[in-house]
Amino acid sequence: MPAEHRPVAGLSVVVLGGTGFLGRRLGAEFSGRGARVRLLSRTATPGAAPAAGPGVTAARLDPLTATHQEIAEALAAAGPDVVVNAAGRAWRADEAAMAAGNAELVERTVTALATLPGPPVRLIQLGSVHEYGAGAPDGATGEDQLPLPVTAYGRTKLQGTLAVLDGARQGVDGVVLRLANVLGPGVPEGSLFGRLAASLREAALARALGGEVAALRLPPLRTARDLVDLADVAEAVVAAATAPAAVVTGRVINVGRGEAVPMRALVDRMIALSGLPVTVTEAATAPAARTDVPRQCLDVSLARELLGWRPLRDVDDSLRSLLASVLPPEGPVRGTSLGFTAGTAATERN
Repeated sequence: MPAEHRPVAGLSVVVLGGTGFLGRRLGAEFSGRGARVRLLSRTATPGAAPAAGPGVTAARLDPLTATHQEIAEALAAAGPDVVVNAAGRAWRADEAAMAAGNAELVERTVTALATLPGPPVRLIQLGSVHEYGAGAPDGATGEDQLPLPVTAYGRTKLQGTLAVLDGARQGVDGVVLRLANVLGPGVPEGSLFGRLAASLREAALARALGGEVAALRLPPLRTARDLVDLADVAEAVVAAATAPAAVVTGRVINVGRGEAVPMRALVDRMIALSGLPVTVTEAATAPAARTDVPRQCLDVSLARELLGWRPLRDVDDSLRSLLASVLPPEGPVRGTSLGFTAGTAATERN
């Protein structure tokens, strides 16, 4: 049984990267539960942030260039109980930029938190399934799997994880949530599903204007991925923020759906749900610079054990919410789902 969690209401929460894909949703989740939220981002408009909900303020801070002293000052001004690091670099960035956003920023944040007076502040680092690399060849990958990342993104995210774990050994109240691929409204256009959502939006506009719907050319879709809904991620972060330190400090905890979904089937399902006549062609080979693994699937039983968390949304839920954010409102498209359902992890620890 998970330990008793502290209340969310009344907590002071700072979200680094608070105007990004994950940060916006996390700010709204904490605010909706009664927390006071401070969004720190290089694109934030200083002052109140009513679009994110009541009790949310924003301040401009570029996490990629701020020193640990500047980060410490920004955190001290907010007086946080919890800091969530939702900042980083993934798409359209070279390895140096990823190192700055995914590793060096985390190191400076850990150093900043170590200097703050008062009780330890809970740091929640959002890690990535790509830290594992190939992971388990079959079944699901648990937190005890040796990480062997094969991409610059995975390598730099792993460096960030190690910085948090090292800080925890020195007294920082840090925990890493190692996220599967996150799917939901606002997913970055550099990602496969961000690109697909943008193409479907363009197709809907073309059809509305009586134009021709263009075909979509994608790289080879031969992989299978664990995908988790944005709303489920937000709930996992809240659970990690409120769990006792004795339960989570110094831990890595997987957050996913526990299933490997074929990407081509998922792309076809999203197009079917859109109701748009978009055809997809796959390139014969992947780009020369691309390094990938064929399958990723997370064992999420530790999240259930320590946080009392499990995924509640299935793949269709995620696809429908993403489509609703980019397409004109219409009646839902009915059809046969992919058959992947929430809460049915492929592998559970005994």
